[in-house]
Amino acid sequence: MSDKKSLSERDICTKYITPAIIRAGWDLHSQIREEVGFTKGRIIVRGKLHTRGAQKRADYILYYKSNIPLAVIEAKDNNCSVGAGMQQALDYAETLEVPFVLSSNGDGFLLHDRTGLTNRIEQALTLDEFPSPAQLWQRYCQWKGLETAQARHTVEMSYFDDGTGRAPRYYQANAINHTVEAVAKGQQRILLVMATGTGKTYTAFQIIWRLWKSGTKKRILFLADRNILVDQTKNNDFKPFGAAMTKISKRQIDKSYEIYLSLYQAVTGSEEAQNIYKQFSPDFFDLIVIDECHRGSAAEDSAWREILDYFSSATHIGLTATPKETRDVSSIHYFGDPVYSYTLKQGIEDGFLAPYKVVRIDIDKDLQGWRPSKGQTDKHGEMIEDRIYNLNDMDRTLVLEQRTELVARKITEFLTATDPYAKTIVFCDDIDHAERMRQALVNLNPERIRENRKYVMRITGDDIEGKAELDNFINPEERYPVIATTSKLMTTGVDAQTCKLVVLDQHIKSMTEFKQIIGRGTRINEDYGKFWFTIMDFKKATELFADKDFDGEPVMIYEPGSDESPVPPDQEFGIDFDQNGNPLLPLEHGETGESFEERDPGRVKYVIGDVTVHVIAERVQYYGPEGKLITESLKDYTRQTVRKDYASLDEFLRRWSQSERKATILQELQQHGILLEPLADEVGKDFDAFDLICHVAFDQPPLTRRERAEKVKKRNYFAKYSEPVRQVLENLLEKYADTGIENIEDIKVLTLDPFKDMGTASELVSVFGGKTAYLKALHELEQNLYA
Repeated sequence: MSDKKSLSERDICTKYITPAIIRAGWDLHSQIREEVGFTKGRIIVRGKLHTRGAQKRADYILYYKSNIPLAVIEAKDNNCSVGAGMQQALDYAETLEVPFVLSSNGDGFLLHDRTGLTNRIEQALTLDEFPSPAQLWQRYCQWKGLETAQARHTVEMSYFDDGTGRAPRYYQANAINHTVEAVAKGQQRILLVMATGTGKTYTAFQIIWRLWKSGTKKRILFLADRNILVDQTKNNDFKPFGAAMTKISKRQIDKSYEIYLSLYQAVTGSEEAQNIYKQFSPDFFDLIVIDECHRGSAAEDSAWREILDYFSSATHIGLTATPKETRDVSSIHYFGDPVYSYTLKQGIEDGFLAPYKVVRIDIDKDLQGWRPSKGQTDKHGEMIEDRIYNLNDMDRTLVLEQRTELVARKITEFLTATDPYAKTIVFCDDIDHAERMRQALVNLNPERIRENRKYVMRITGDDIEGKAELDNFINPEERYPVIATTSKLMTTGVDAQTCKLVVLDQHIKSMTEFKQIIGRGTRINEDYGKFWFTIMDFKKATELFADKDFDGEPVMIYEPGSDESPVPPDQEFGIDFDQNGNPLLPLEHGETGESFEERDPGRVKYVIGDVTVHVIAERVQYYGPEGKLITESLKDYTRQTVRKDYASLDEFLRRWSQSERKATILQELQQHGILLEPLADEVGKDFDAFDLICHVAFDQPPLTRRERAEKVKKRNYFAKYSEPVRQVLENLLEKYADTGIENIEDIKVLTLDPFKDMGTASELVSVFGGKTAYLKALHELEQNLYA
């Protein structure tokens, strides 16, 4: 075919690539998917606005069975070489964890084999040499070490499909496939690490479904540590198990079911409770899945370890957002390294999790310290021990009432300036602190409290009314409560999709606890305008961000020599110690399946009302693409980003003048996170987008749109046109001066004022002699504008 070079990439796919794949035996409807977007596009936040970056989109993904991907193909038009798409395809293949990667321009294929099982990594194939599904599956199974027929049978079992078209996200499919393959190969201890908000329960359901349906695992126990989590799981994600599923409750055991859900506190603890799981024989269960396995702790004597030791012949799968690593406890030691990790950093990068800004506020008495005068007593007449009190003492041993008020005032200022009804969680040190914070917030928001007394609620383990409001706080449709003050109750398992502000006024000692708290804000809810959230930090907790662990990758770097203790040294995991040398470990949960609040009756607290405090530093930072906190500067960001794309002003000017539509360039910049509106707020609203970019990125003096329009008028180049054409061009110039370049590039502008009084759009185009001539005249107008 002689005009192959003139075909678009899509035409090359339709006429050459797809037919070659089908001829090799791939089913068009069940095995071949085209134009597959598998990430959402990172949410980029600047100022008060956000945009989404580009999605990752593969031209083809080939599946052996639904959700079991084998190959990625990147297509290019015929002006490119056959291997031109290979690097891009390899990037996608790494994300999707598929072994076979192909590039094509319609003349043939270049195949890259990531399995390491072939002599040559890359080889050229003709259109008729495309491999069949059976050939690639055979090699895939060899690569994965799935040698036996039983192992293949397990791995080939289909996913549950409810007919609605709901499919797992790519990372969920990766997690499910890795886990099922590990079980098929006989691995008995399996750990899966997935950041909060990434759908662990749905992932667990699909794993259990495939292992159960294939007959690989017949009786299964799912353990969670909160009653609410067990009920949610049973009624939502696990619903398809239907009559085969039961929840262990009221100490009753019925051995006729196949899927059992339980609180681990419900089957362990007291003598009587232990009898419950011992009513099952040790080999009753084939599979045990432990949700949030960091939380009950992997210590030898913890609740779920007893159960796992009793059912030791079963396969044990642990799910966690934050693997637990302390001097005494390690889920890595128990389960081994994770078979798959999907981190908070990756979730934000892919656009499935909400990014965040951090507002760090430093208070003078926290940093500089405060010392009582000789013989000074507190509000209760208690003699204050003479020493310097600093950040570590605040709200634990020393209560400065004005400090609490200052924190409450900052929260109120933030909400008033952004959205007074944005759901907010304030993490305090203990119940007493949470109650004082509630009072301070109530007093600072009288008009909101008049609207509804539940605007601010203390939601802590000891407060029945507060706990009753937890569901309303979580429910996006319920406006109240707006602000929840808490200490421990809301650190975990609270799925607050619309939470936009997380306030840290709590001493956070462990990375695990820190990540759990941050997880309260990472869900996105587009229907309610929740795309990102803010962390307001008064206790320097966000300095834990600098830890490589924050990325979500579990760390266990300690490698003892033959004569060294197997217990990792304390500083490895950032553990703090009290004055007596005892480790300050994160609090664990009580036996009831609800968390307990911190009560320390032995601790003396001095309460002082008349010490003034003030803010000495306040800065806004956001979470950047490299996983680091970057101090927010729109201009710096714009400058760096534009210069990544355009090395010099000349290069930018060349691209701008050659571009058919300037809007295309502006869209590309937006996908890289450059938001022109907030930039215009900083530099000046009357500047053209072109001037904003040249000024900020290349230090050029900017012109306003009006100044550019006036220069064009002075040149008087319109004189060569007929009167009706001149009128249209003058009005376009006026429109540009008012609203900018993007609006005049769109032909729909001719249907608006003042054009609609001059005739219909098609009539106005015809005075130029047709659409081509109109576009040519518009292009000339643009050249004059930017001359």
